[in-house]
Order: sequence, then structure tokens, then C-alpha cells
Amino acid sequence: MAVAMAYIGSNFGLYTNLKALEKKPSSRTAPFRWFLGLDSVQKSCIIPKRRSALLTSLNIPKASPTTAVEGESSQETSTIPTPVVIIDQDSDPDATIVEITFGDRLGALLDTMKALKNLGLNVVKGNVYLDSSGKHNKFAITKASTGRKVDEPELLEAIRLTIINNLLEYHPESSAQLAMGAAFGVMPPNQTVDVDIATHINVKDDGPERSLLYVETADRPGLLVDFVKIITDINIAVESGEFDTEGLLAKAKFHVSYKGKAVSKPLQQVLANSLRYFLRRPTTEDASF
Repeated sequence: MAVAMAYIGSNFGLYTNLKALEKKPSSRTAPFRWFLGLDSVQKSCIIPKRRSALLTSLNIPKASPTTAVEGESSQETSTIPTPVVIIDQDSDPDATIVEITFGDRLGALLDTMKALKNLGLNVVKGNVYLDSSGKHNKFAITKASTGRKVDEPELLEAIRLTIINNLLEYHPESSAQLAMGAAFGVMPPNQTVDVDIATHINVKDDGPERSLLYVETADRPGLLVDFVKIITDINIAVESGEFDTEGLLAKAKFHVSYKGKAVSKPLQQVLANSLRYFLRRPTTEDASF
């Protein structure tokens, strides 16, 4: 996965410099692969030196205290459903699949589609289906510059934050159900998540050529980018994955490999230690050691 960033022309202006992104080459054969890090593993825990300057410059305004619902009228119920945003890189080889659920409260999501297009993306609305958890809205997303699926972690995070921002704007009641509500919503979450308790990390073999990494932790802006940075800093390749935002939690599933093979048991432990250390100390800098 190559680090790049796109210009967001939406109403809250997350990023700039779309031209720089469009000039960045993209690989169809390895759409989610990002090679960085060390030639050999010499540490049992490796922490990224700093967050990308592109993410630290995020400027997301708080959602306005409006009762307007995107695509349909406001609803008042005693139970607010859990918002769910899924970024799926696994199910379609040619497109990034996004799924949004907020009970049965979501309408046509035209403003969300417009905001995503302002990121330099092609957005095609796919299936809409109902089940016991609510109305599921699916979109197929590709980069307008290449026609290919999104492979930059920072652009994937921009997609996630764009969707969440629109949820907060058009459904302010979702603010109390989202970790982002504390920073960008009209009402902080009713409960806080203990990172130590909420964090679960598991790595297991998924065939001879790759392993499956599962991480669950408290959500926060920039988390998807942080995950990929930590993984690739120990020379592990991220081949594909899925990143879910479920209320206050983030759940990530990545297919990873080391030099074309499944990650060995010792390296699995290094990976788990690195992720766990970083997630429990998200503001740790090298200078504090």
C-alpha cells in the first residue's frame, strides 16, 4: 500500500493536493500491499516515530446541531442504533466496497455520495437490504484518476472520516454512539472505552502464504493509517483487509505476509506486541524513551 493523499472538496476540507495523488502509480496486482520497514527484525516492539503530517493537519468541524436527516425526515425513538461503517478491501478485486448502517434511519445518502466524489472518487451505489440490524447501504468506490480500487491507507481513512462526519451532521443523535462524537459531534459518547480492556489482537495462519491479523480496539481518527504503518514498519506486507467502525469500537481484519510467506510465530508475537504497545500509548514519542 503506497502512502498518498487526495484532496477533499467536501464541506469540511480534510485534505489537499489531489494532483499529487493522481500522479502516484497504483498497482492492480497488489492493490493493498505496502512494503516499508526493516531488512531484519531486531526488536520485539516497534513504534511508529510520528503520525503522518497529512493526518495531523485534519480540520474537521463539529457537526451542526441540526435535526435534518439526509434523505428523509428526523425520527425520534427511545433506542438509538449503533452506527456501523465498513471499509471492505477483500470482497471485490476491482473496487473498494463501503457499507453504512444506522438502524433504519438512513435515506438515499446523496450528500454522502457527493462528499466522497469530492475526494476524487467514483461512487456507485450498490445493494440496499434490510435485516434485523437495520438498512444496509453499499457503495462500490474506485479512484477517478485510475478507475481502480483505493489502495492508499490515508485515502481509505479519509473515506471513513467523510462518512462519519456526514452521519454526525445529518444524524446528530449518532454523536453519542460514535467515538468521533467526542471531537466532532454535538454530544460526546455516553460511555468511555477502556483501551486496555477493549483491545484484542490475534494473529493466525491463513494458508502457507499469508496470515490473518485481527485487531479490535477503541476507535479514534487516523487509526487505519496507524495500523498499516505499524505493520509495515516490521517489513510485513498488508495484502488486503477490512476495517469496521462499530459505534465506539474499531475492528480490523488484515491478510498479511512476510516475504511472500505466512508470518512466523516469533514475528506474530512481535507484531502483536507492537500493536498492543502503540494502542495503549497512542501519544508516545521516541523522545520519551
